[in-house]
Amino acid sequence: MPNTKSAARALRRSERRRLRNRMWRSMARTFIKKARKLMEAGDLEAAARVIGDAISTLDRAAAKGAIHKNNAARRKSRLMKRFNALVKARLQQGQEQST
Repeated sequence: MPNTKSAARALRRSERRRLRNRMWRSMARTFIKKARKLMEAGDLEAAARVIGDAISTLDRAAAKGAIHKNNAARRKSRLMKRFNALVKARLQQGQEQST
C-alpha cells in the first residue's frame, strides 16, 4: 500500500497505464495469431488482410509505448518473412504445375 498521497496517485496512474498497455499488446498478439492460423490454413489472401491489421496494431502499440519499437519491428519482420516464404512456395508450385 502506498504511504503518501502522491504514491497513491502514482499507483492509480500506473494501473491505468498497465491496463491500456495490456490491451494494445493483446490486440497485437490476437492479430498475429489470426494471421498465422490463416497462413497455416493456406488462405493467403485473408492472411494478407490480417497481416495489415497486425502491422498497424504493432505500430500503434509501439507509438503508444506499450511495446518497444524494435520489438514491433522484429515481430513484423518475422510475420512477413513467414508470409513471403509461403507466397514464394505457392508461386513455385504454380510454375511447376504449368510446365
